[in-house]
Amino acid sequence: MKQLTTVFAKWCSTIPFLLLSPLLLAQEVSEEASSLNLRRGATDISGQVYDLHMLMFFICVGIAVVVFGVMFASMYLHRKSRGAKPANFHENVKVEIAWTVIPFLILIFMAVPAANTLIAMEDTSEPDMTVLVTGSQWKWHYKYMDSDVEFYSLLATQREQIENKFQKTDNYLLEVDRPLVIPTGKKVRFLITSDDVIHSWWVPDFAVKKDANPGFINESWAKVNEPGIYRGQCAELCGKDHGYMPVVVIAKEPAEFDKWMGEQEEIVRKVKEEEQRLLSMNMSMDELMKVGERVYNTTCAACHMPNGEGLPGVFPALKGSKMALEDQQGHIDIVLHGKSGTAMQAFSKMLSLKEIAAVVTYERNAWGNNTGDMVQAKDVNAVANGN
Repeated sequence: MKQLTTVFAKWCSTIPFLLLSPLLLAQEVSEEASSLNLRRGATDISGQVYDLHMLMFFICVGIAVVVFGVMFASMYLHRKSRGAKPANFHENVKVEIAWTVIPFLILIFMAVPAANTLIAMEDTSEPDMTVLVTGSQWKWHYKYMDSDVEFYSLLATQREQIENKFQKTDNYLLEVDRPLVIPTGKKVRFLITSDDVIHSWWVPDFAVKKDANPGFINESWAKVNEPGIYRGQCAELCGKDHGYMPVVVIAKEPAEFDKWMGEQEEIVRKVKEEEQRLLSMNMSMDELMKVGERVYNTTCAACHMPNGEGLPGVFPALKGSKMALEDQQGHIDIVLHGKSGTAMQAFSKMLSLKEIAAVVTYERNAWGNNTGDMVQAKDVNAVANGN
């Protein structure tokens, strides 16, 4: 019994070290990225969240040290082998007041900085620029509200990596074809919504995580201090490709951002001019089929399959379907506007008039459909305008 007591006493003596070691570790890595702790991030708000997190952690560790210290000390100093006699009492008003008042004061001490941080996180007033963020199955759409620039941001990780045919890169499933670009030192407001189901736009380094709800707009903001690439992802289980909705934000110096924005506006202007030119001309069948096959393989084949046969009971076949063989206007309309209540999404913002015309033509003439129909950009424009 004496030997057991000695071992127990030695074990008790290590308790303070065991409880303090996480605190020491957290302090050591407080300025570095760690997989075991929050990152300080790239904004003042994310820094406040990190400081708040560490404050709460230290308070919890302190409480644990005191409570467990008293508990183990009482067990050791008042054990039976030392002849301790247990007290026999039922009430102690002073103790009851103490264990009510002290936790209350601790909670008040924790609530004040927490409330200040939450208020600051929700203050989206007086932004320097606004970006509309729209979640879709399974990609993000960004629109700069004071400009004509808008685009979809899609997963750029190669399918061969996902299927374990190629070696996975460092940013596996966290890379996109077109990242969102914002300026440093500017307050950027994000208006976050959804086209279909609930998504969640999450960028840890900004301390931004907001649900994207269809029919509603949530607001958040960020003011990035340093240029860089910041990654996040959808944090809401939104469907079968939920894990393939990364978020990539590039923060540029204001001068670099203005240059980038000017380039994007010029691209938009040229695209609009090209669409107007296409409205007055016809593409050949060879050109339509070539462009249509490319668009189909990148945007449609994942659901309808490369052979056009779809997945029975899940995604309808296009090969031999009544729509692909007969209803040309309905075919254009469903590609433009999608179909409510299904996984068929609208492609009007994602594809150009030329691309929609080409992919509809391809679907109506591939896999033995052979309707001979040639859909032109002007046909797509007519359906889009309700003509």
